[in-house]
Amino acid sequence: MTHTQLRQRLASDYRVDHACPLTTGIFLRIAAEAAEESRAAGQLRITPHWRVVRDDGSLLEKLPGGAPAQAERLAAEGHTLQPGKGKKPPKVVGFERRLAKL
Repeated sequence: MTHTQLRQRLASDYRVDHACPLTTGIFLRIAAEAAEESRAAGQLRITPHWRVVRDDGSLLEKLPGGAPAQAERLAAEGHTLQPGKGKKPPKVVGFERRLAKL
């Protein structure tokens, strides 16, 4: 799910026209950090926060472990990654084909 899709879903679920991208990002990070705490405590099923990418398929640096950890998990799930250019993070190739239906 991309940031744009997440914002759209929140807007739809809560019957608002817009969702704040800053707040959405904050809550995504909170959910990701909670999932990592659960993983560290030995839980096997956690929220798959690493599957959230930007609307262009690029990875998120502010999630736990940064873009490298996200890239590792996505690659382990069979996704193909395009290396980032300069300071830009890697991108998931063909992510559009695997978007969740909301």
